[in-house]
Amino acid sequence: MSRRGEPVPFAFVADADRFRSNVEPPPRERATAGELAGRALLTLVVVAGLVGSLLLAWPALDVRLDEQGQRQEAVQER
Repeated sequence: MSRRGEPVPFAFVADADRFRSNVEPPPRERATAGELAGRALLTLVVVAGLVGSLLLAWPALDVRLDEQGQRQEAVQER
């Protein structure tokens, strides 16, 4: 394989690392009132769902140690 006879300009390679484009991306579009209302409504629905599921599951999460102790005593007496 033959190599190119031209030397590589190392100054150009060093400048390439520091190069910054002068082209700016377009500014972000602002959300419309409808989009903001939709996001707020979606957030409200998600939070309400989490709270509702917690309220519905609350009885199942309630552990009553007194009733369990009485049940175990009744089983042991038999």
